Amino acid sequence: MPEPEPSFFTRHQFLIYRLFSLSGLVPVGAFLIVHLVTNASVLAGPGTFQSRVDMIHSLGPLLVPIEWAFIFLPMLFHATVGFVIIAGGLPNVGSYPYVGNVRYTLQRATGMIAFAFIIWHVLQLHWMGAPLGGGKFDPHHASSSAAVALQPVGVAILYAIGILSAVFHFANGLWTLGITWGLWTSPGAMRRANWISVAVGILLGAAGLGALGGMRRLDIEQAKVIENRMDDVKRMLEGQAPASEPAVRVPAAAPARPVSAPVSSAGR
Repeated sequence: MPEPEPSFFTRHQFLIYRLFSLSGLVPVGAFLIVHLVTNASVLAGPGTFQSRVDMIHSLGPLLVPIEWAFIFLPMLFHATVGFVIIAGGLPNVGSYPYVGNVRYTLQRATGMIAFAFIIWHVLQLHWMGAPLGGGKFDPHHASSSAAVALQPVGVAILYAIGILSAVFHFANGLWTLGITWGLWTSPGAMRRANWISVAVGILLGAAGLGALGGMRRLDIEQAKVIENRMDDVKRMLEGQAPASEPAVRVPAAAPARPVSAPVSSAGR
């Protein structure tokens, strides 16, 4: 009986694994860093965060294709290959609880949690979630709209879990990426790379949780005032009327009153 032909994944496993690990660093991991650091700028005030959002949205019509080319499609590729690896893997952490096996299991578990969190996060805040009742993020009122969406305690707890899962998956993935690509092979190099991964995880976790706490502590009404002022300035620079100020109505001119001629003293 002839053996079944190997699958596409099996035939190209070497290349797919390397693209999988590389996509976890660039562009998915790079986006995670930029996203968390940008969100953490709210700790400097709503105006600072709004300016970062305005910079991103200044791309205009290019923003959507850039999002799909450098964020969504690479993320879907990384997630798809990750689920294929999970489906074919059999973690033995229960029988052999070595550190490597624990990290393997946590890497897969946090990957699944992070993927579910990202889908929910996009539907909740991104404009693509608007047809489903999401799309709560307003780029013209960045910090105040995000703060309103993050106010429920349950939402905040789920965000904390999702952020920490994504950060661990990325930071631990840095260590495994170096092994996959042969960047560190000796025990000493692996130990040094491990400490780098730990440091990256702590810094990104602090940025993510700091942004979450900063959004929830925000004075929403004061943030709206700042955002409206910034939006008015931007509109005026673009030659548009400010959105937060009513149009000035010019009163109609009063009818001219007839002026009587002065009476001459000679006619008296």
